[in-house]
Amino acid sequence: MTAQFVTTADGTEIFYKDWGPKNAQPILFHHGWPLSADDWDAQMMFFLAKGYRVLAHDRRGHGRSTQTFDGNEMDTYADDVKALVEALDLQNVIHVGHSTGGGEVARYLGRHGTARASKAVLLGAVPPLMVKTAANPGGLPLEVFDGFRETFLANRSQFFHDIPAGPFYGFNRPGAVVSQGIVDNWWRQGMMGGAKAHYDCIKAFSQTDFTEDLKKIDIPVLVMHGDDDQIVPIGASALESIKLLPKGTLKVYEGLPHGLATTHPDIVNPDLLEFFVRPA
Repeated sequence: MTAQFVTTADGTEIFYKDWGPKNAQPILFHHGWPLSADDWDAQMMFFLAKGYRVLAHDRRGHGRSTQTFDGNEMDTYADDVKALVEALDLQNVIHVGHSTGGGEVARYLGRHGTARASKAVLLGAVPPLMVKTAANPGGLPLEVFDGFRETFLANRSQFFHDIPAGPFYGFNRPGAVVSQGIVDNWWRQGMMGGAKAHYDCIKAFSQTDFTEDLKKIDIPVLVMHGDDDQIVPIGASALESIKLLPKGTLKVYEGLPHGLATTHPDIVNPDLLEFFVRPA
């Protein structure tokens, strides 16, 4: 197992994990806001045991990567992924993106093409567009994200406790069994990153339109979403993305929350594996 960095064109150091045989099928995991590669522990360990090469990176400004004050938007995120993929000469990559990471996957494939990719997964992902507009009436009002920014600036540490303790994992639902360890790990990952990058990323994940990216993705894409997702409501995300993807498959999980890969890896991981081994 190795933990290394790739340096991008603007000097940003992108931290990444790279576990497993170098000649095995690579899976590259893209995390959500404001987390890090560590959010994929349950998936990386599972697929490592299945013989895959598993990789995950910390987005610029997040985790152990450079705490950038600029470039915290989707085009640059996509370019950073390209730099990582090319530096490691990855081929036939399966890209798995959660939440903001799903937007990153869509923009990377839309912007840089699918020549080095074989499949993709959008898991609780933000595409095609989160914010409400005239063309996207089912989106969330801009005021919701303005509220995110205000609460973030007022007390980032408390905000990073309240999100996982509440809606992110559905721990605010009646009868929910709350894992303090999951809440603490979310807070830990969030506080590793830079406040400026996290602040900018709220705009990146909420106001970036991925419609044209999705239309360009000519490889199989699995769209996985919990229908009780309180962070990225399914109606304006997965149910719209599937209409735009040329080779999309939709999998809806009744009652599952936004962070379903962490709360329900026993359900998510086998479904991912089935998609990975399915003939394209």
